[in-house]
Amino acid sequence: MAEKKPRRVLIAHGSPRRKGNSAVLAARIAAGAKAAGAEAETVHLHRMNIRPCTACNACKGHIETDCVLDDDMRELYPKLRAADAIVVASPIYFFTVSAQTKLFVDRWYALGDERDYALRGKRIAIALTYADPDPFVSGAVNAIRMFQDACGYMGAEFAGMVYGSAWEAGEIRKNRALLKKARELGKALAS
Repeated sequence: MAEKKPRRVLIAHGSPRRKGNSAVLAARIAAGAKAAGAEAETVHLHRMNIRPCTACNACKGHIETDCVLDDDMRELYPKLRAADAIVVASPIYFFTVSAQTKLFVDRWYALGDERDYALRGKRIAIALTYADPDPFVSGAVNAIRMFQDACGYMGAEFAGMVYGSAWEAGEIRKNRALLKKARELGKALAS
């Protein structure tokens, strides 16, 4: 009998703060996934050169790359294709995900269409942090809805979310219940 390969979890962190609140949640998710036997890799989107989609639709033709734009998404496309689960961690900036995160998600467009989407069947989860304690007032609900709709379009499973309020960088560490929930989400994504 062939040995079962560990699941791959790709975590895309979209904050300029490497030790900020969304980074804390991303690290907890990664720890949970690793504890459950998965391979977990985190990429920091803020340090990458990701250009906006130009709506050229070259990706819908027969090209040898996923996208004609020559930027850091070229290294992320194979990781997205290889992942069993994808986690997007972002702070809420002005009522939705950070600009870095939105650029990353917009470029998923190059991975196919309704007939044959490379992310079909993958499990996608999100981790969001925001200042206002209300997810509606903060705009977190806008980000949640965006991911629900994107998963529906791509045929991916919206596999879960963790979100919470914190103002100062790292303050989310005080929310023990949320940290536990993030670790449990990582474990669930590994199964």
